[in-house]
Order: sequence, then structure tokens, then C-alpha cells
Amino acid sequence: MAYATTSMTEAELIEGCLANGRLAQKLLYERYCQAMYTVAYRITSDFELANDVLQEAFVKVFRALPGFRRESTLGAWIKAIVVRTALSKIKREPQFEPLDGRYPEEPIYWGHRLDVEYLEKAILALPEGYRTVFVLIEVEGYTHKEVAEMLGISEGTSKSQLFYAKKRLRETISKTHGS
Repeated sequence: MAYATTSMTEAELIEGCLANGRLAQKLLYERYCQAMYTVAYRITSDFELANDVLQEAFVKVFRALPGFRRESTLGAWIKAIVVRTALSKIKREPQFEPLDGRYPEEPIYWGHRLDVEYLEKAILALPEGYRTVFVLIEVEGYTHKEVAEMLGISEGTSKSQLFYAKKRLRETISKTHGS
């Protein structure tokens, strides 16, 4: 089978990988590696660990590809593998703060323009439990139910962690940007 370069469709890419086509495998990796590295880094907050996660996750992707049922996009399926791999690589279980019953679903209003790099650093500085839930829900788009299942916590804990992550981010940004 002759492979077109970057213009391969998702289906062609999958078929090429299933046929052990090295070019298709390389293209799949190149198409998704940067976004998946970002996911891994946001969860682990460690460059080397994120690299390890990326490598291990893509090994899992290629091994599991024959079982890919195409019920979601390939990117979403790969992201789920990367998230699970990253969570398993974190040296200790994320530490979740105790529940106090408050977790309103309120939107964040930052009140001013933020530097993206500063915001990224503020997110990475969150306690691990807060950061993990914040990244999975606000950045990666998972639901509280999905996050609860991935992390082995209740939906209420997920909501509480998100609430407190947002509160901590507001406090950090207020101190720095003086709102």
C-alpha cells in the first residue's frame, strides 16, 4: 500500500498502522505527539515523566490499536490512554482535599487579561489533586463522572476539587495581578 504523507485520513492511518506500516506509525505519532505530551505534562508537571508517559502511552496505543472500536475519534482514544498512563505514573495518589459540601458550578471570571505562561505556571503550582481534576475537566474536557471513574473518587470529590482549584487560582492571580 502506498502511503500519502500528512494527508492520510484517520481511517487510512489506522489501516496502515494495523498493517505494520512504519510510515503510517510514524505519521500517527507525529500527528498526535505534541498534543499528547502537553496532556501528560499538565498531569505530571514533570518534563521527564511526561516524556516517559508519552513513550509508554504510544506503545500501548500501537498494541491496543487492533481493538480500537472507532466509537470515538482516534485522538480522543489516544488521549484517554495518555491520561490513564500519566495518572498511573504519578508517584503517589493525588491528594484530595476533604469535602465540605460546597462545589457550586460557577464560571471563572478572571477580570483581566492573563499571560498564558503565567496561567500555566499557576495551574502547575496547584496541589496535585486540584491540578489533576482541573486539567482533566477544564483543559481536557472530561466530565465529573469520567474524572471520578479515572481517579477512583466520587463525583462530589471531583466537583469539590475543581471548585477549590478555581478558588486557589483566583487567589493566586489576585495576589499577583492585584484585582
